[in-house]
Amino acid sequence: MLHRRHFSLLTAALLTSRAARAQTPADWSRTLATARGQTVYWNAWAGDEKTNAFIAWVGAEVKARYGVTLVHTRLQDTAEAVTRVIAEKTAGRTRGGSVDLIWINGPNFLAMKQQGLLLGPVTQRLPNFAYVDTVGKRSNVIDFSTPVDGFAVPWALAQLVFVYDSARITNPAEVPRSTPALLEWARRHPGRLTHPQVGNFLGASFLKQALVDLVPDAAVLQQPATDASFATVAAPLWTWYDAIRPHLWRQGRQFPESGPAQRQLLADGEIDITLSFSPAEAAAAVRDGLLPATVRAFAFRKGTIGNTSFVAIPFNAAHPEGALVVANFLIEPLAQARAQDLAHLGSLNVLDLAKLPAAERARFEQLPHHPAVPSAAELGSPQLEPHASWMTRIEAEWRRRTTR
Repeated sequence: MLHRRHFSLLTAALLTSRAARAQTPADWSRTLATARGQTVYWNAWAGDEKTNAFIAWVGAEVKARYGVTLVHTRLQDTAEAVTRVIAEKTAGRTRGGSVDLIWINGPNFLAMKQQGLLLGPVTQRLPNFAYVDTVGKRSNVIDFSTPVDGFAVPWALAQLVFVYDSARITNPAEVPRSTPALLEWARRHPGRLTHPQVGNFLGASFLKQALVDLVPDAAVLQQPATDASFATVAAPLWTWYDAIRPHLWRQGRQFPESGPAQRQLLADGEIDITLSFSPAEAAAAVRDGLLPATVRAFAFRKGTIGNTSFVAIPFNAAHPEGALVVANFLIEPLAQARAQDLAHLGSLNVLDLAKLPAAERARFEQLPHHPAVPSAAELGSPQLEPHASWMTRIEAEWRRRTTR
């Protein structure tokens, strides 16, 4: 971690305050006062117009409420912002950095945390963090096996779901609700199931989900994989995959390149089950005319893998107070309800709704329901993502097995 002399005097004072005592309403009032008039540069992926529109709405809200100007620095890859912060640290730019806030998770968060590139912990400074679910939604505090430790603020949750057409699978009892049941279903319906290439995130998630379900104790997957542990722990996965592969679409010799390509196979009637990392994607596809109104989404009975999107503040952010205000607004019930609304993002909220005042909880209860979106009870508690090293090895082994 960086020595305190590398931080601005203001940041050092904040860190000392944090360590000495819990934050008070007066502390937050001072943060709001300092933030007023600041411009926050939020470096965020810009590949989705709905997300861009949501960020623009956040900007309008924090401007009107708090006098904070939000600028969306549009990225094609989060690594662009990470590289910029690393370059500034290398050049000795320990204050006045060009990045105030980053949308981040996974390896990028790990790299920044390990290299001391993040301001924090910050979550205990945010009044709205009291509403965040840190028990039932463990990916809010453990990001791809890395403890967040308050260095990032969760703002959107995703979870793996399977999508099917209820006009073709008409009996709900036929829907496979576990990894072993998926194998039995594929045997009874050869050629009607597939997954994207494992180099694609969804294809990787298909195998990760099977691994999580098949290991006797999924806790082992939170540790880095080694040659010895991978060979032993992943053995049930390959036994299962070798059994299911011949029953996949085109006998498992060919795989769609992406999630949209797989979704098109479902729309064309070539397969009966597809997968998504957004429980609301099927509903959005129905609305956009990409899938029939009869599609439904489901998770396994034990739950499925989930992960959280975070925002984090670089150690040298020029406007850390403004960034804190934006982060706190993102976890406000109003913002979380808008993000969950299918008309906007359709993401899962990161909150524990039981902690909310009745009026705030009503925002979620009043959201329009779509039959293709599973309820919170149907989704169950999200399972943790394995350590990234497991996926690296799984992808390499899958390529070796499918190309030999």
